[in-house]
Amino acid sequence: MTAPTLTTDRLVLRQLVARDASALHATLSDPQVMHWWSSGAHGDLAETEAYIGFNTARDAGHLCWAITLGDDVALGWVILRERRAGVAELGYILRRDKWGQGIAREALARVIEHGFSEIGYRRIYADTDPDNAGSIALLERLGFSREAHLREEWETHIGVRDSFIYGLLRGEWTAHAAERAMEHG
Repeated sequence: MTAPTLTTDRLVLRQLVARDASALHATLSDPQVMHWWSSGAHGDLAETEAYIGFNTARDAGHLCWAITLGDDVALGWVILRERRAGVAELGYILRRDKWGQGIAREALARVIEHGFSEIGYRRIYADTDPDNAGSIALLERLGFSREAHLREEWETHIGVRDSFIYGLLRGEWTAHAAERAMEHG
């Protein structure tokens, strides 16, 4: 599946491609960025190229957008993996020097809107480490609710970790979008 190009006021979200590996290697080799990821920081560009290969596979059943500021340089990505009819999992990563600028929120909001309005999902969820305060805050700002606490769910580079599942329903997103419009209207 090829991700359609999506835009926001600041961003162009386009299909992640193999050549993005060089731009994303600094992110995927950054121990701070990768701390809460299911795998540790990448040791070399070849590891990043292999990892990007999975995310760029058009027949893997997911859509993966490179996050760019319109200059075609990948700063991270957003991925939607359809898990069953009407339900998708959301994943994301962003270069550390771009944290705190609203880029991830803007990119995720556009992909969520696409998932609900254009694909027709009824539910989108995300899986995050209970200690990943930044990711939890982002999901909650976007209207997600914590639905589950899965104990000892993941074996990662930092040990066996619990997982929080955050979910968002199409109707909740629509209501959340209407609230945001009223605040900014």
